[in-house]
Amino acid sequence: MTLRQYEYALAVAAEGSVTAAAERLHVAQPSMSQQIRSLERDLGVSLFARTPTGLTPTAVGRAFLREAQVAVNAARRARATARAAADDLGGELLVSVQMGFGTRQLPHALAALRRRYPRLEVTVFEEPSAAELDRMCRRGVLDLALMAACEQSPDTAHRLGAEEFVVVLHPGHPQIAADRVDLSDLEEQSWVRFDDDSALDAILRQVLQDNELTPITAARVTQTATAVRLAAQGLGTALVPASAVPHEHEHLTRPLFPAVSQPVIAVLRDSVGPAETALLDLLRQETWPQATSLLTASPTTERDAG
Repeated sequence: MTLRQYEYALAVAAEGSVTAAAERLHVAQPSMSQQIRSLERDLGVSLFARTPTGLTPTAVGRAFLREAQVAVNAARRARATARAAADDLGGELLVSVQMGFGTRQLPHALAALRRRYPRLEVTVFEEPSAAELDRMCRRGVLDLALMAACEQSPDTAHRLGAEEFVVVLHPGHPQIAADRVDLSDLEEQSWVRFDDDSALDAILRQVLQDNELTPITAARVTQTATAVRLAAQGLGTALVPASAVPHEHEHLTRPLFPAVSQPVIAVLRDSVGPAETALLDLLRQETWPQATSLLTASPTTERDAG
């Protein structure tokens, strides 16, 4: 038995067919079929049941695949650790961030990581839905996620700091001269909002509800930068994380009273490798605001509050 056979079996289980698994791993289909049959012969059991809808792991197969995944993860970590020790870490690092979070800190940390490991390829995407980000986090799809809360957080959750939320006003807004905007002064205010299922719109709804205000929608957008630009032109007021505001519009932002902020938590996958560890260390070196009045969507278990 070899690790390659383990990887083939795991791919077949994930894809439900040898053909799809072979395409995913860029292996010839007959070769993969032969390796799966050889593995089953060596084990003396059938790992997969052949059904009209494809291949399904048997009860024995499911038990074997759990241990195979552990072995494959351990081998990958060993390779990555050796390469990291030689400053030759490669491969891909998948990072997701709750939309608007860490907009200033994450690029700086990733640039430092890339300088340390030039062969490392990083994929970053913003996720507007907190529920979807939480789901991907718990499924182990992501290497590292920046989020406000993880409903079933693993032990690898690390508090970095907080994101303060600000309102973006247009130059002629009645509150533009104030140092801080009282929420009560925004009654009957029109808002530039985000999609209904987005975390940012949920924050606005909760803030207004807590202060007995009714939201009036002027527009809905999908990106924080667009919300800032529309608010700056007077279409409506926007509520966004402070770090997501482009520098040229910072003079149009004001903090709120009562203050609104959310924690920023870095959640790592269970089988953490050197790339994720290095990125977490770099993120900790960044400057993060500390929470004042916290507005959290769900409880989070944090292993490390540092």
